[in-house]
Amino acid sequence: MFKIVSSVVALLLLLLGSAFAMPAAKDGCGTMECSKCHSLTVKEAGELLSFAGVTVKSIKPAPSHGMHEVLFEKDGGVGIVFIDYGKKHLIQGMIIDLKTKEPVAAHEKDLPKPKQFTGVDPKLIPVQHAVVMGNPKSAKKLYIFTDPDCPYCRTLHPELQKLEKLMPDLSITIMLYPLRQLHPQAYDKARVVISKKKRDLLDKAFEGKELPKIKGDEGKAAVDAIIAFAGEQGINGTPMILLPDGKVYQGQRTAEAIKAALEGK
Repeated sequence: MFKIVSSVVALLLLLLGSAFAMPAAKDGCGTMECSKCHSLTVKEAGELLSFAGVTVKSIKPAPSHGMHEVLFEKDGGVGIVFIDYGKKHLIQGMIIDLKTKEPVAAHEKDLPKPKQFTGVDPKLIPVQHAVVMGNPKSAKKLYIFTDPDCPYCRTLHPELQKLEKLMPDLSITIMLYPLRQLHPQAYDKARVVISKKKRDLLDKAFEGKELPKIKGDEGKAAVDAIIAFAGEQGINGTPMILLPDGKVYQGQRTAEAIKAALEGK
């Protein structure tokens, strides 16, 4: 549910760590199927993921060595995450085949086929629920669908703060889109920020700082509207960066790179 480049980086880091942690082939691992040495039951996975409130449906060896692929269900939807053989780390994202450049998954047949998203008409985006960074009166707008608990979104947010300074005439339209299956606490955080629409609360959310407690149904209708819109359009990952014409931005997530794209360079 994340951009391919970021998922590949996370995967490379995992594999590099595994290369030093795994025993040599002469000690037994590497001379037989990994599942004979490393196992994870549905019950164990359920206990490890209990904090997320998901129901674990199935465990399979991941397409990449060193990980278990976990199929889970929550709120009527399904998804996958990965747990390392040491049962110490949870990995979110996709595994990409370097030859085909396509996502691969052991549970591929069990996953719904997401709508391919290439962009959207900016006029359709429910910007009345947005929190705006930069110049709210600017005609040039950048749209960001982002989740306050998504690690990739948290990396992007400081770059957006830099972009504000690089392009003071830009309106950065923040659409808070919590991925509840992966980040159950993000929903209430998004509600707080959207209901108050205070910039300091937006920054605190992405810095992982404590926010005020949500009261009643405040912010609920707005967040639900963004979630519904994103689902209808096929936006199934965060962060999703849309250029002023509504097309998906493909490139490095740095302030300088986004500025160059906006300027047509």
